[in-house]
Amino acid sequence: MNLRMVLLMRPVGTHVVNESNTDWIGDIGSAGNPPYRRGIHPGMYKDKIWTMRQYAGFSSPRKTNQRFRKLLDSGQTGISVAFDLPTQLGIDSDDPLSIGEVGKVGVAIDSIQDMRLLFDSIDLGKISTSMTINAPATTLLALYVAVSDEKGIDRADLSGTVQNDILKEYISRGLYIYPPEHSIRLTTDLMSWSKDCTPKWNTISVSGYHMREAGCSASQEIALTLSNALYYTRKAIESGMSIDDFAPRMSFFFACHNDFIEEVAKFRAARHLWYELVEREFSPNNKKSSQLRFHTQTSGVTLTAQQPINNAIRVAFQALSAVFGGTQSLHTNSYDEALGLPTENSVELALRTQQIIAEETGISRFVDPLGGSESIESLTNEMISESNILIEKIDSLGGSMECVKSGFQQKMIHESAWEHLKSVESGEERIIGVNSHVENDSPEFEGLVLDPTAEREIVSSLSSFKESRDKQSIENALSRLRNCCRDGTNVMESIISAVKVDATVGEVNKVMREEFGTWIAPSGV
Repeated sequence: MNLRMVLLMRPVGTHVVNESNTDWIGDIGSAGNPPYRRGIHPGMYKDKIWTMRQYAGFSSPRKTNQRFRKLLDSGQTGISVAFDLPTQLGIDSDDPLSIGEVGKVGVAIDSIQDMRLLFDSIDLGKISTSMTINAPATTLLALYVAVSDEKGIDRADLSGTVQNDILKEYISRGLYIYPPEHSIRLTTDLMSWSKDCTPKWNTISVSGYHMREAGCSASQEIALTLSNALYYTRKAIESGMSIDDFAPRMSFFFACHNDFIEEVAKFRAARHLWYELVEREFSPNNKKSSQLRFHTQTSGVTLTAQQPINNAIRVAFQALSAVFGGTQSLHTNSYDEALGLPTENSVELALRTQQIIAEETGISRFVDPLGGSESIESLTNEMISESNILIEKIDSLGGSMECVKSGFQQKMIHESAWEHLKSVESGEERIIGVNSHVENDSPEFEGLVLDPTAEREIVSSLSSFKESRDKQSIENALSRLRNCCRDGTNVMESIISAVKVDATVGEVNKVMREEFGTWIAPSGV
């Protein structure tokens, strides 16, 4: 087996840093200057602290709104919406396929009525909102814009992010609807529309998080994420946009795991490598086009149901490494998330963790405080090299989408996850409470218990909403959407018009299912 294949298959946690290797020594640059290894802003957190954006969503829009407002009152500086599975798959809560999943792992959003309730008493012109939505991203952004229009907010003042990253759904998460070509058409429609109508909006958040949580290594997370980003960039340019039309509003989303030094190096390596890739292939005029801006979430898969209070410590160290790595926004998981949806007390502690790092540790007084360390710089360079080899491999196979169709990334993630599982089961990788310092009698913890009547209430409310609508207006609006799907016209304005006359998420996406069809990605097994 050659060195290249060893690097491609290297499992989690196998970096060996040679601190006597000083190949990295030289000018590592400064924050705010290319290649942005040390951060994208000259002053970093001395000038502006990262956005504390806690991810939340469960049950009904009204209950999720209450959680949002509590978090904002506690000092959270941005909103991040978790949608339930039916919403993520573009089906309504009253669809037979939704039974048992309504409001379970996120909030159920079926209509403009729900979006109004979700953001009741929240100023959309001042708050930044992230929505973790992919296949029906056009529909959920349309609902958000429709509600902001009702509130009299200028679309140009809206700020936030839609994930809108369908490749990682095909690769690792599975919440996709349409065939690849049609999915990418919707992705670029949203990007093109936002360029002119919501210029502060991040139109895509290219996500490594879900691939890392599925089992890939840190270097693989960088490579798979940046390969996907290259694919989106190329397709956007093919659709008629220039690199500077959309790249400044691209963002990235990474996981943060337990290997502290590796994670700090990972973020720095991703930023450095993205700059080099964009400059080499696309030659942008706007320097922001080659800056990698990213959100970080601490790792869900590292949380344990055994001794769950230990998770608070894991989360604190993961958050600290994200800050040392220069993240632009951060979500800290709650210690009880291995047991269920987080309770209000655990959510507040997760937010306080960020606030303590920001306000008590003194870290924010320094820019890239670990920069120049032999360990950090050597490992950063190693990860740049490893990731670049894998990116070149994917390109040689036709790019990210062709590799998705062949199951290349899926197979790689399965193999990496299997190696990791074997290392845990053998005790090579130690996890406190699982295979090290195990306690037979652990204290009882109870996660958030959802109201069992909530699903019935949501479905009943949707039924009443549907009965009260002007059906002819909906039919006309959906007919216009169908024509856009057929003739290639950008779909965004037609979707906004449809949801404004009370078409539901399910009805909008039913039209697109009928026009585009569906698809099943290969598993890679």
